[in-house]
Amino acid sequence: MTTRIFTIPCKAFSFLQILGLPMLLILMINACSIKMNPADTGDLKTYYIPQFTNNAPNTLPNLPIQLTEALKDKVRLQSNLKYTDENPDIELRGTLVDFRITSEAPKVGETTAINRLTITLAIEYFNNRTQKEVWKRNFSFFYNYDSNQDFSTVQEIAIRTISNQLMEDIFNAAFSDW
Repeated sequence: MTTRIFTIPCKAFSFLQILGLPMLLILMINACSIKMNPADTGDLKTYYIPQFTNNAPNTLPNLPIQLTEALKDKVRLQSNLKYTDENPDIELRGTLVDFRITSEAPKVGETTAINRLTITLAIEYFNNRTQKEVWKRNFSFFYNYDSNQDFSTVQEIAIRTISNQLMEDIFNAAFSDW
């Protein structure tokens, strides 16, 4: 003996297939879309980010350039500000102050299980309209990797991961007041 809990007449099922399923799919796609609203920059129109200076010993030679370009891209993509080096409304000046690999998580036998790359940037936010420094802060983030790995094998992903987080933190401090 079989019991039917729910039955759909054939004509109704065809109607659902033709109109219902595509509509459901459209609703699901719209519900899952991410809308990126640019940061609220008030009456500011332009920004400038000069090349970061390098005060970190033992750093990679092109790292200040990479970090400068990453911050320029972040502001360009997530705000309405236009980049200019002539009379910008604001400036974000940066200095690479620390690039360090340390041993973490000691194991038995005086070895370590994890190495940690830490990068620290000192950023100065300056408003040229008011001729005042808005803030000056250090931003730091790290990436852990297995001590059995050579740094050169994780260098790219480590720097990308750290850079992404640093740029997010700097952007939020500058434009979201986080």
